[in-house]
Amino acid sequence: MPTPQTPLGLFGIEELIGEEDRAIRDTVRAFTADRLRPHLAQWYESATIPARELAGELGKLGVLGMHLDGYGCAGTSALAYGLACLELEAADSGLRSLVSVQGSLAMFAIHRWGSPEQKDEWLPRMAAGEAIGCFGLTEPDFGSNPGEMRTHARRDGDDWVLDGTKMWITNGSVADVAVVWAQTEDKIRGFVVPTDTPGFSAPEIRNKLSLRASVTSELILDGVRLPASAMLPEARGLSGPLSCLNEARFGIVFGAIGAARDCLETAIAYTRDRDIFGKPLAAYQATQLKLADMTVELGKGMLLALHLGNRKDAGTLRPEQVSLGKLNNVREALTIARECRTLLGANGISLEYPILRHAANLESVLTYEGTSEIHQLVIGQAVTGHAAFR
Repeated sequence: MPTPQTPLGLFGIEELIGEEDRAIRDTVRAFTADRLRPHLAQWYESATIPARELAGELGKLGVLGMHLDGYGCAGTSALAYGLACLELEAADSGLRSLVSVQGSLAMFAIHRWGSPEQKDEWLPRMAAGEAIGCFGLTEPDFGSNPGEMRTHARRDGDDWVLDGTKMWITNGSVADVAVVWAQTEDKIRGFVVPTDTPGFSAPEIRNKLSLRASVTSELILDGVRLPASAMLPEARGLSGPLSCLNEARFGIVFGAIGAARDCLETAIAYTRDRDIFGKPLAAYQATQLKLADMTVELGKGMLLALHLGNRKDAGTLRPEQVSLGKLNNVREALTIARECRTLLGANGISLEYPILRHAANLESVLTYEGTSEIHQLVIGQAVTGHAAFR
């Protein structure tokens, strides 16, 4: 019998990744194996996670804002960042979300749109994991249409006063700083809000059935008074927050493949060991047809992710191409997770195996940073020239 190949090994993926990027990926993979995987079932079941402790360890690992330059950030390639996201989400989507929100949303917003003083104050501490950030855009009634947000910032002398509510905010309850977007008389603007500012609170959202190994919160801003220097000076209008979302979506393109890979490798190992009617479950045609189809979709998604990573490093990646990757890879990852669950039968619903945990997490990943329908419309506009969002 020939030696089995891994699903991605069948595609020769290793040959497409440079030595330095592979080394970074392998370091993150080893960290997840040693530090995260032994605790994931417990964290998921209890819906608790040692976020501050992990942030410090992730900072030492160098993955917080790793694709940004300066201020203590590692300045890696975009491809290396994507591969790190893949390995983190192969452990759990909640862990990748912690890193993604920290680096691609909160840190990127300050790095791209902030003042020199804001960058100096926050980015080194955030890169080290000494300060945790969150990103306040989504509201209870406004998700896919953030331009209609109700959170407002008004001038009062030299200060700004913020009032409003944000919802479904990763890291919110443990954050030291929140990047909050609000309506002003001069379009939507971003503000750097220390979370110990009077009037700011972040109650944690409980009773989640997905992303349980992740802190998700509501942000309440009740007369939050900030100095003029709190505004992100370079961001004006929706282009600011949307640029941050594209950074986070890029990480998801890779992360979803990590979750799918973990499901498929688990299912392959299980079916090879599980005997039914006198032979391994993996030896039946029906099983191999499922595994083959999932291998094809996993490999195609990985090739797409690598292509988009190379384009990002070349400076040629367009937002609609990120939508292609996010739509395809999350959708296919969720399909793979559900199909793998069937191969494990009743064992598939147990936290002894990661598959249903991944499937439940991917339901959230399918929705956040742009629903499937939003990305379909982005792609639709790109190929027809007509915007159909309204």
